[in-house]
Amino acid sequence: MKRLQAITLIWAALWLGLGAQTEDTPDVLPAAQPIKNLDVPDDGVRVSVLGYHDFSETERETAMRIRTSKFRKQMEVIRQLGLSVIPMSDFIAWKNGEKSIPAKSVVITLDDGWKSVYTEAYPVLKEFGYPFTIYLYKNYVDGGGKALTTAMIKEMMANGANIGSHSTTHPFPQTVKNNRKRGAESYDKFLDVEMGESRRFLEEKFGVKVTTFAYPGGYFTEEMLSKAEQVGYTQLFTVQPGKVKRSLPNNILPRYIILGNYDKIFEFATSFRDSQSALPEGSIAGMIKELEYPVEPQPGAIINSRLPEIKVDFSKAENIDMATLRMQVAGFGEVPANYASEGKIFSWQVNRRLRQPVCNVLVSWKDLSGKETETPLRWSFQIDRGAAYLPDE
Repeated sequence: MKRLQAITLIWAALWLGLGAQTEDTPDVLPAAQPIKNLDVPDDGVRVSVLGYHDFSETERETAMRIRTSKFRKQMEVIRQLGLSVIPMSDFIAWKNGEKSIPAKSVVITLDDGWKSVYTEAYPVLKEFGYPFTIYLYKNYVDGGGKALTTAMIKEMMANGANIGSHSTTHPFPQTVKNNRKRGAESYDKFLDVEMGESRRFLEEKFGVKVTTFAYPGGYFTEEMLSKAEQVGYTQLFTVQPGKVKRSLPNNILPRYIILGNYDKIFEFATSFRDSQSALPEGSIAGMIKELEYPVEPQPGAIINSRLPEIKVDFSKAENIDMATLRMQVAGFGEVPANYASEGKIFSWQVNRRLRQPVCNVLVSWKDLSGKETETPLRWSFQIDRGAAYLPDE
């Protein structure tokens, strides 16, 4: 958990780097006591709230931008893991003790209102039938360029999307601090604009009740907690990673911000360690990894054979000394894989039944100058548990 919290601090630093330099390092989660704790007993259910931002298949991946194909693979992994993606309305009803939900549930949120939410993420979410929540800040709606338009937002709302508030101007933490220093009265007016005006704008424009809020950058102060209750928010999300349980305060709810350039966050978010079905550490990252060369079984695939053929297609490879190819398979170590010059296929037929739920594979090599590759192929695939007990084909 300490490592995950450290990653959150790194994420905040990256986010801050997008704006003006600050004189001091802002706290990601300032010391603040929740104004109200729910008297609702823990039912054992855990919810992982995922936070995304921008999407692109062609632009460089960053903390804030994830490759569209990787996002799709992550949605597929959620399906493969048997996790239930629930709408925000079900989350709220469960949180208030009014409804039961699956023991391992996921809520998908998308911050800011980038146009790529509509062009890239929305088709994927619609394909999987996953509900989602878009956190909009007022000044970016119909902002032109890379911003979502009203028409786009309304179309998504008609097909599984819910909207929440992400403030009016999306102020950086230093801006919040500066306004706070001007005194209580001035700061209260500032918060009413950022938190109150945003909610009023969204409700009037889209004709829905807006009751959830995502703190920009995850930064909040004690005054924000009381202002949230005053203007009508019932659930507010931070960037503090962790699973939500029913008894947590509604105004400082944890959320995993999924980074485009660090897959481990997604693995933490989708691993429910208290479950016997949790996958070994590293397996989920292996499922979603983009590979340089085609492989079989494909990353994240669920196969029904305990004796698969594992192979890599090097037909488009250059500058590889094929005689140095090596394959390692979890549970077997280095295996006697064969290279077929015709077709340039490097393969190994598994000769002992795979019984673990996940199989990890590593393929490495040297280039023509004798240098070891810095980017070996690493991936994972899953074994259908039922097939593990069927007779051999």
